[in-house]
Amino acid sequence: MLIALLIVVCAGVLVLLYASLIERNWFALRRHRIPCLPAGSSPMTILHLSDLHLRAPQRRKRAFLKGLAHIQPDLVIGTGDFIGDARSNDAAVDAVTAIATRDGALYVLGSNDYYGPKPKNPLRYFFKRRRVIYGKPNPWRELVEGLNARGWRLINNAATSVDGIDVVGLDDEHIGRADLSVARKRTREGFRLAVAHSPDVARALADLQYDLIVCGHTHGGQICIPGFGALVTNSDLPRKMASGVHRLGDSWLHVSAGLGTSMYAPFRLACRPEVCVLELVARDS
Repeated sequence: MLIALLIVVCAGVLVLLYASLIERNWFALRRHRIPCLPAGSSPMTILHLSDLHLRAPQRRKRAFLKGLAHIQPDLVIGTGDFIGDARSNDAAVDAVTAIATRDGALYVLGSNDYYGPKPKNPLRYFFKRRRVIYGKPNPWRELVEGLNARGWRLINNAATSVDGIDVVGLDDEHIGRADLSVARKRTREGFRLAVAHSPDVARALADLQYDLIVCGHTHGGQICIPGFGALVTNSDLPRKMASGVHRLGDSWLHVSAGLGTSMYAPFRLACRPEVCVLELVARDS
């Protein structure tokens, strides 16, 4: 009995070391092909960044982001939670704006851009209804100023157009800041893109006939069990949609597992941190 207990304890320690020292820093660049463009359209690429939770000392993560410069996508989309603490604005801006893009970069903010992280009981994520716990306010206005000065465009609760694409961006629904009134039903033909931090707004955006919805926030579950998947999504999404590409009615949804973690939960298991290249092609491809 004692030997069995020792084996279980040692296995647990090894898993914890792997999740915190190896997988958390094992960054992946993933590619997804999504047939969401109007028939006959030329392909386009979107580089989707989310949930970096970047802190200035994280040199490996910063180097990985800067190494994405060779991709040169048509569009870069950031879905929030850029910074990991109040002192990392400059590091985050420097890392993400090193990525060249043809048609620009659009972004929304997440709760961790507004508020610093706080220690939390992990069991609370298993309850549907829970009070949001806010940390100290982060200097998010300086983050926005830094990104905008490098050519990025904040689209929090705003509708815009990029190279003929109808785009809507929503602030973080997880903390009650999303204004869905800026999202409109389709009034003309063409590709429509929706950008949000939390996927809690995804079904509403699909009902409004956006062709592609990109979100983050879930961290892909962060802790996954092989053969079972994510334990929680920290959202209204079912576990099977914690990350990756999915259909919502006639819309496509991409949920990024994100690149980072909170400083108070620095581990990932069976859920590698990721940045995604979305290769968009015509529906008739």
